[in-house]
Amino acid sequence: MFESLLNAFRAPDIRRRILFVLGILVVFRALAQVPLPGVDHAALQAFFQRNGAFNVIDLFAGGGLSQLSIVGLAMNPYINASIIMQLMTGVIPSLQALSREGEYGRQKLNQYTRYLTVPMALLQAFGILSAFSSQGVLNPSGGFGLGNPASWVQMITLTAGAVLLMWLGELITEKGIGNGISFIIFAGIVSRAPTGLLNVLSQPSPRDILLFAVLGIVAVAVIVYIQEGQRRIPIQYASRVRGRRMYQGGQTFLPLRVNLAGVIPIIFAISILQFPAQIATYFSFSEVEGVRTVAQAISSFLSSTTPQYAILYFLLTVGFTYFYTAFTFKPDETAEQLRKNGGFIPGIRPGRPTQDYLARVVTRITFAGALFLGTVAVLPVTAGVLDPSLQGLAIGGTGLLIVVSVVVETMKQIEAQLMMRNYEGFIR
Repeated sequence: MFESLLNAFRAPDIRRRILFVLGILVVFRALAQVPLPGVDHAALQAFFQRNGAFNVIDLFAGGGLSQLSIVGLAMNPYINASIIMQLMTGVIPSLQALSREGEYGRQKLNQYTRYLTVPMALLQAFGILSAFSSQGVLNPSGGFGLGNPASWVQMITLTAGAVLLMWLGELITEKGIGNGISFIIFAGIVSRAPTGLLNVLSQPSPRDILLFAVLGIVAVAVIVYIQEGQRRIPIQYASRVRGRRMYQGGQTFLPLRVNLAGVIPIIFAISILQFPAQIATYFSFSEVEGVRTVAQAISSFLSSTTPQYAILYFLLTVGFTYFYTAFTFKPDETAEQLRKNGGFIPGIRPGRPTQDYLARVVTRITFAGALFLGTVAVLPVTAGVLDPSLQGLAIGGTGLLIVVSVVVETMKQIEAQLMMRNYEGFIR
């Protein structure tokens, strides 16, 4: 593995990409240390100790929300905007047609997602700051509200931080290695790892430490197994003539990964699951008793330490695995590309039969990947439900899933870059 890392740094373009990613992550961590003005940090820490829903949101922010930094919203507005755009793409014919226009359509959809991120960030900033203000965390002159210029400065600052992180993530995707959104979240989680590990090791019971280690090893092993698992579909190419030259046919395979969606289902599932809990938390401090009672009931129902949270988390992870797989892999386009290039699956006629066959195969292998991913996702949550002393594993397990998935995906991309240059990679 160390030799492979040296090979990666020997290639100038790969080294430049890796250093670029590291530089962007350093900028992100520096921004996470810049506090928002007018914050009572003692009251802020007390608020987070009383509200577990915000701890999961803070997981994506890498501690930026618990410190209320200028990038405290992290990638949450962009993730929510991406979910909305993908759902709209499936139901609005014009957007669906745009998604089939290749690179141009993809760029237009990304542009719409960026536009939608701004109002989502403003809305989320208003809600979070309202909740903080009701608990005495903020001290703007004149009180927090839309009529106070100081409140607008705070909301615009948080919105600008979210847009800046969106831009940094897209820079990583374009000029670095891997998915920029995943890398930003990865950096935030890793920055909290030393503190979380010390909290676990400080447990008085050796049984809790042993259980944490076993769960961690199992989660890592299963995620790596899913990321590396694939179904290889044999492809046969017929001989073809182009101009005066004749190209001989050959045989290759189409690799279909068990988990085509990667880490995105986990991120989407948590974002959707925490959204109603987050909204309910805002109204938990309402002066209207009925609204406050309903909001507190919703917050309690969607607490990360309850059985219903584990069930919903599992179902959403499985559902988003299928959803994102259908969004990224289109059997009709793959079948059409095979037909145009003179390729076919032995025993399967080109055209619609090939499309139906690929759809059936992807559905079956995605079921296995979704089931594994959902099981590993809820394993730490289930442990926290069964043993209240392990409630912190619910958040730590989610972070572990994201970290391992991002690392494995990045290694595979570096592996592909190394193989193009005749270097030996990580995978033997």
